[in-house]
Amino acid sequence: MRKNMGKKPLIYPQPVLIIGTYNNDGTVDAMNAAWGGVGDDSQVFLCLSKEHRTVQNILKRKAFTVQIADEEHVVQSDYVGIVSGNDEPEKFAKSGLHAVKSEFVDAPVLDDYPISIECELISYEPEHCHLFGEIINTSVKEDVLTDGKIDISKLKPLTFDIDNGRYVSLGKVMASAFSAGLELRQ
Repeated sequence: MRKNMGKKPLIYPQPVLIIGTYNNDGTVDAMNAAWGGVGDDSQVFLCLSKEHRTVQNILKRKAFTVQIADEEHVVQSDYVGIVSGNDEPEKFAKSGLHAVKSEFVDAPVLDDYPISIECELISYEPEHCHLFGEIINTSVKEDVLTDGKIDISKLKPLTFDIDNGRYVSLGKVMASAFSAGLELRQ
């Protein structure tokens, strides 16, 4: 039996993304954006309303970074989501996070997070809040790599449980992609 839930975007897992930009005065801005992901193999997609200071920063500087939130920084990640930079000028400083200037785009790399995707703005459509960014560079902390590849057990990314309003960490590896289903092939 199934229960109809209506029009709800219940796509799991939903990544917890921390968007980094610079404010007009050059200080760092960060926000939590649960609605986003891959646009294609060279783009990211975010759903952000124009009221966010982060969106205004992106439109002005044409650049932003996307960090993958991890278990270690759940408190900071939630803080930058519940506090608006429009209301709290010291938001980033109070978060306890650290930033360095990207070598590739006019935006900060939030150095506490293990992955930072550095992007240039492609387009923003305010009516539906659709923002696309071109990936210019991705930097990864070496301590989450095994044999030069991201090890999800070291990365420990957070996911957002939209229906219950909570953060959840990912579980164990179940199978290898593009091979588990081969046994059903005839």
